[in-house]
Amino acid sequence: MPDTLQPQLIAAVAERLAAHEFKGWFYGDSVGFEGLVAAADLLEDPKWIDFSQGFFRAWATRRHPFHPDDNTAPGHVMCDIVERTGDEVLKTAVLDLAQHLRSRRKIGDVAVTFEDTLRSLRQPYGGAQLSKEQSELMKDSGAGIWLDCMHFDAPFYAHLSKIDPANDWAETAVREILGYREFLFDQETGTYRHYWLEKLGRSQIPGWGRGQGWALLGMLDVLKFCGDAPAADELQEQAIALAETMVSYQLEDGNWHCMVHEPRSGPESSTAAFMATAFYRGMKQGVLSERFELPAKKAFRAMVSNLDEQGNLLGVSAAVMSALVDEHYWHVPLDRIVPWGQGPVLTAAAARSAFLGKAIS
Repeated sequence: MPDTLQPQLIAAVAERLAAHEFKGWFYGDSVGFEGLVAAADLLEDPKWIDFSQGFFRAWATRRHPFHPDDNTAPGHVMCDIVERTGDEVLKTAVLDLAQHLRSRRKIGDVAVTFEDTLRSLRQPYGGAQLSKEQSELMKDSGAGIWLDCMHFDAPFYAHLSKIDPANDWAETAVREILGYREFLFDQETGTYRHYWLEKLGRSQIPGWGRGQGWALLGMLDVLKFCGDAPAADELQEQAIALAETMVSYQLEDGNWHCMVHEPRSGPESSTAAFMATAFYRGMKQGVLSERFELPAKKAFRAMVSNLDEQGNLLGVSAAVMSALVDEHYWHVPLDRIVPWGQGPVLTAAAARSAFLGKAIS
């Protein structure tokens, strides 16, 4: 099974990713643009930096009024572009967005993802029937907190702590990402559940594989910038624990089930790309020990084997949205060419290269 990515295939992955119709903003943009920046570095080709900066500047000119999905903006990557280019217009827009995001209503230390969670909750894929109580909830499900956001707000704030150090961004980042555990952690599986509903006062749906990737990468991003902040030790412990849990669910071929604890949920390939990124990145940062090297290799090889010759990561699920029953997640359509598939292929290649200390071959 191959365990390297040749430059021509990396370029093909990036081209397929850049062909995506980015909306500005939607779920997956964070890792999508991070992947393009990774491709620019791997290939020593600035066009993906230029592409990203251009898209970000276009957003900056029309960012008002802010929209509900602006929390999915690739703030961490936009900070990277500000640092690389010195773009003061983009910096102003990024700080404006961050102040807006920090002003949203919080429950505990975590910002509400949706005041109206029917923007995400849907009738289940696969035709699973909802109970009477669930059907009533689907008429007005209230507000909630979603797992995906562990990759959005807190890493954005963490990176801002280096760009705008006078405004307590590091403390905000660490406090917020630690706060998700209270709402979402599932003790039985050792994973984070997909969402928490204020009306129910509890979280739902453990084990979603890509969701654990959002969580672990978010933790590592915060630790990269805020590793000396108060409570960073606690965050590192949580990151290690989640990484160990994911290793325990890894399949022999290096992949994971869509719901990592549930074989009936079937295969889904983006999780291997997320985890290859996380394991290599975590080891490079010194958060994870080198005992994660074998799982990283297995995940990376699985990812490479899931790529076709045109640079498409096959077997990636469509936008999952969310539902009130686990069976929904078993039937999400696959083989979508999307930022949450293509992007982590590129970040995994960059993380592996950085860990091994050598350029791609």
